[in-house]
Amino acid sequence: MSDVNVYDVASAADAGDPDGYRTPYARLGPLLGASALGATVYDLAAGQSVCPYHYEHGNEEWLVVLTGRPTLRHPEGEDELAPGDVVCFPEGPEGAHKLTNKRPEPSRVLLLSTRKEPSVAVYPDSGKVGVWPPGKLFRLVDAVDYWVGETGA
Repeated sequence: MSDVNVYDVASAADAGDPDGYRTPYARLGPLLGASALGATVYDLAAGQSVCPYHYEHGNEEWLVVLTGRPTLRHPEGEDELAPGDVVCFPEGPEGAHKLTNKRPEPSRVLLLSTRKEPSVAVYPDSGKVGVWPPGKLFRLVDAVDYWVGETGA
């Protein structure tokens, strides 16, 4: 059996993340040998977010606040969360969310997710859609007709 303590696991940031999204994280699935569920611990410094406002098709996500008081943006507005709060983000627009630390003290959160593929994420603020695999993002305004490229037209 593998185990990981969500309070003690070390997190690391991606070097290329822009300001506002410089959030160190630790993916727990590989450490636990998991394949059906994903879990990631994020450490949010003041002013940083986990990712842009988005919703998923194909996967459900859960948020567990471990420490701090991050702000959750959702379709109905914003709420400040507290340690111990658990939120479910269902598939589709009703599950849209963005998590930001608006306080000076850090916050640690755990995000759990199903890992069904393919999965699709929609980013309403920027008009993008991402598809995994292959891990590509596209602008929604570039949509084409179903038959483009299929009939020589």
